Amino acid sequence: MQIAIDGPASAGKSTIAKLIAKNLGFVYCDTGAMYRTVTLLAKNNQVDYGNVSGILQLMDTHEITFLNTDNGQRVLLDGQDVSDEIRSEVITNNVSQVSAIKEVREKLVDMQRDLANDTNIVMDGRDIGTTVLPDAEVKIFLIASVKVRAQRRYKENVERGINTPLSTLEDEIEARDYKDSHREISPLKKADDAIEVDTSDMTIEQVVQKVSEIVNSHK
Repeated sequence: MQIAIDGPASAGKSTIAKLIAKNLGFVYCDTGAMYRTVTLLAKNNQVDYGNVSGILQLMDTHEITFLNTDNGQRVLLDGQDVSDEIRSEVITNNVSQVSAIKEVREKLVDMQRDLANDTNIVMDGRDIGTTVLPDAEVKIFLIASVKVRAQRRYKENVERGINTPLSTLEDEIEARDYKDSHREISPLKKADDAIEVDTSDMTIEQVVQKVSEIVNSHK
């Protein structure tokens, strides 16, 4: 069974997808982590985020893998755990540019589909229901207001020791929404057969309950 969870930045996709996967005993795949890791690869090698050939060369010579643990999915770059490093502010603010590159998306979509082929999976991102897994049995599109999403990001940042002003985060999220929804290749949009869930006024438990009900209705 394939469950696709899409939505804009900080709508709760990863949190909800992890919990749903854990509850069902499914594999969880955070596709955004893949694009973040490629962005980190460019940063670490001082390759411009718009340098298509340079980034593709890096992807051909470095390995991105996932490790599913009791504490969730970890992302490895050449065997080194970069799960926390890819959540830094510099990566967050530049990943849209890297993920807009057609050839990068093609490479990673192939990896994502390979992961989904032989297992029950919950996959989250921005183009899962529309591009990566268009035949997924369940498609969820999570949304929330910019204000609520900025507050969530602010809380996450504080826990990581990052102190970005709330107003700055609101501006960054609005900019990210625009970039993601206006990019030429696989833009962020709700699939025609996706069920929209507004998480603005919902707790994590309430969202998990709602999504679980939708999944159960498709079993």
